[in-house]
Amino acid sequence: MTNGVKEGDSYEDHVDRLRRQWALELPDLDTEPMAILGRAFRLSNLVRPSIEATFADFGLDRGEFDVIVTLRRSGPPYLMTPTEMYSALMISSGGLTHRLDRLEKEGLIRREKSPRDGRSVLVALSEAGAALAEKAFRTDMASEASFLQALDGKEREALAALLRKLIAGIENEQARGEDEQAG
Repeated sequence: MTNGVKEGDSYEDHVDRLRRQWALELPDLDTEPMAILGRAFRLSNLVRPSIEATFADFGLDRGEFDVIVTLRRSGPPYLMTPTEMYSALMISSGGLTHRLDRLEKEGLIRREKSPRDGRSVLVALSEAGAALAEKAFRTDMASEASFLQALDGKEREALAALLRKLIAGIENEQARGEDEQAG
């Protein structure tokens, strides 16, 4: 065995080793959730340093990257209200304000008065911000694609479909719980 890979298509990873240890310590406990959610957590931890290094190469942290690419993918004229932004980013308004302050100082975004309501503010991506968002996102996607080389196209498609189904189920369950608490 080399680096957890056995001959053929059988692999042993960190999660397999943890599950084997728990099977000895608590043989009555089903650790199947760890086989999926533990691997998702492990995967995130393995790729995060590389992804964050990519953002740092562009002078951004994860949160700042998220702001400029959210604006960029919104399409021309690349502007949103702060409420739309913090809802899309799933962060607090205070967390967004800190990010916007830094990005504005760097000339990557600007805040504009809303033409509809002078009391409201819009966040607009500057030309420099749009160019940086695109370049950083292209680099990030190339980097992330390199992590998927162990899977062929059909495997990537199947894994994406299964993850989509799992996430949709969790999101639906959470929404039901929120509806029950509100009602």
